[in-house]
Amino acid sequence: MDWEPHAARLADEVTDPVSRWRQPVASVPRHELVPRWWERDGAGGWMLRDGTADPSAWLTTAYSDRSVITRVGTLHADHAKPDDRPQGLPTSSATLPSLVVRMLRHGRLADGLVLLDLGTGAGGLTAYAARRLGDHHVTSVDVDPYVTGAAAERLTRMGLRPRFITLDATATISGTYDRIIATVALQPGTSFRTMLGALREGGRLVTTLANTSLILTAWKGSDGEALGQIERDTAGFMLTRSGEDYPPPPSAVFALAREADGDEISTGRYPVLDVANAWEIRSMLEITTPGVELAYHQEGRHRTAYLVHEDGSWARASGEWLDPPTVHQGGPQRLWTALERIRNRINAEGGLPLYGARVRITPDGVCHLSRGTWRAAMNGPVLPKPRRSDK
Repeated sequence: MDWEPHAARLADEVTDPVSRWRQPVASVPRHELVPRWWERDGAGGWMLRDGTADPSAWLTTAYSDRSVITRVGTLHADHAKPDDRPQGLPTSSATLPSLVVRMLRHGRLADGLVLLDLGTGAGGLTAYAARRLGDHHVTSVDVDPYVTGAAAERLTRMGLRPRFITLDATATISGTYDRIIATVALQPGTSFRTMLGALREGGRLVTTLANTSLILTAWKGSDGEALGQIERDTAGFMLTRSGEDYPPPPSAVFALAREADGDEISTGRYPVLDVANAWEIRSMLEITTPGVELAYHQEGRHRTAYLVHEDGSWARASGEWLDPPTVHQGGPQRLWTALERIRNRINAEGGLPLYGARVRITPDGVCHLSRGTWRAAMNGPVLPKPRRSDK
């Protein structure tokens, strides 16, 4: 297969002419990392694509600047049958190359440094880094043994032999490193405590915060803390997971959100918003009200948004296009009210104090954010209060 012109075109697209990452992108046969993949079928489901059955589509997909989904729920595309229709969220992918390059650039990599790639996926970042730094300077970890094994085999065929380890990086990491770049989103608390433990003094961490679009970079000091900032850049990565799949959403709370009148019915100030795709607002919601899960439905001009939390809180807002919505809320927290406070702030101040904020990560894994007079601390998920359905 004549893949080199396609890789060269991709390198032209995602790197600068003088970039050190240009040659790695141009020299890695990305199609070999994604021989089979999942695509949306137009009806909200997933359908399998096989590169060997359609080489033209294979080249187009592999050498486009897009993420390629390789695993949905517990089913990897490599193991699927043509009529399989998996349910659930994507759980592994080949990240779009331009974002991989941006994360590598945020890493401030140099010759001789030892890199940990957290979240192997299809192995793209590992391959680019091994080309640039040398095999023995790169380690890649993932919770899925098939993912690490497949990536190791495919990179070996490319002449690359970095180290691959299967482990739950939210709990433990083997070794210490000069740089850690995570292409999965980390939850403050335990995950950051683990990262700091594996980062050498003077080392640099690059990651995104769970349920946000915020890229965090920080240097570890001699006191065990890491100081840095929220970059003026955005990314959306899958969450870290400890098992085969993500835990199921709180279905009982979602059922309430869809049907119940709630404790409070009001008229919202702002039109219904697809919060998941309003990245800055979604990021601030995670900081002020951590652990909120989202759903959104639109039919014609009628839009409905759902917000739910494991503690039993929920909100439903429904309205026509730009009209003020009818808002139903229940549970211990008023989730739509929390969202409207954020929208008030962005309207009053013209923005939110997120991008460019200073970050201090303490050894206990807490992320302290500040910008001007604004302060926030992120310490992982809030434990749910017991509900009758939990008993």
